[in-house]
Amino acid sequence: MTFTKEDTRRTVAVKTEAAGDLSLAYYEADARGDDAGKAERLPLVMLHGGGPGASSWSNFGPALPGFAEEFRTLLVDQPGFGASDKPPVVGNYYRFSADAVVALLDQLGIEKVHLLGNSLGGGTAMRLALSHPKRVGRLVLMGPGGLSLNLFHADPTEGVQRLMDFGADPTREKLRAFISCMVVDQSLVTDELVEARFADATAPGAQEAMRSMGMSFWNPETAEDGMLWREAHRLRKHTLLTWGREDRVNPLDGAMVALKTIPRAQLHVFPNCGHWAQIEAAEEFREVATAFLARHVERTR
Repeated sequence: MTFTKEDTRRTVAVKTEAAGDLSLAYYEADARGDDAGKAERLPLVMLHGGGPGASSWSNFGPALPGFAEEFRTLLVDQPGFGASDKPPVVGNYYRFSADAVVALLDQLGIEKVHLLGNSLGGGTAMRLALSHPKRVGRLVLMGPGGLSLNLFHADPTEGVQRLMDFGADPTREKLRAFISCMVVDQSLVTDELVEARFADATAPGAQEAMRSMGMSFWNPETAEDGMLWREAHRLRKHTLLTWGREDRVNPLDGAMVALKTIPRAQLHVFPNCGHWAQIEAAEEFREVATAFLARHVERTR
């Protein structure tokens, strides 16, 4: 089964305290039919990473059919990315985006979801679960930002440095260098991918949104709110940490503090895989993630 970008795209207006009125784009698919058992499962919201030209479709579009077989699946363009509005970030980005996602769920009448987040989206998912625990079932976090605390690697990592290089001088060559850090298999770094991401990364408002997002992690007044590893012990949700063994953005040693401090955390490592496990280890990632999420059982008191 396939789902096209055009067929699944939706746009909805939401209102948040920090950003006011905001238009968010998302993609929705559900291929479960009348299966009663699957119909009882919580919806799944997937949150993309924060690299140049990133969007929910670029990160998760190819994965949508597989996940939609098991869950009502929504791919959300976070504020500042894709087809969503690109307002200045107020406060730390993780909280800013998490509040927007909650507003989207409210608008759609969705009370509770599973969250799957890659990199920046992992940080947003973590902040949402900490701030709104009753809205979240389980978490799947892929090399998550904010929660990754590098024990042995220098900061900034190679991937983050190349991200900053592109931000300072947005050229195709620097974008290709950044994308090359995402994967082990360099055949995935095609001219078509570079062109598509470059077009999105240089679209009106995209560079300003990227800078605003980045500054929320560097400004001393807002950066500490993004240090989610300091709050990891408060998370009581079943959490699957997933990592590419060769991740050059958020290296594998960054998983150790989260694994130790989140009471219900487990870790799955994909060999010969970089930061984009959903692409480079697509089938194994889908199998591991859907099996973990399917074990969720709603309990009422």
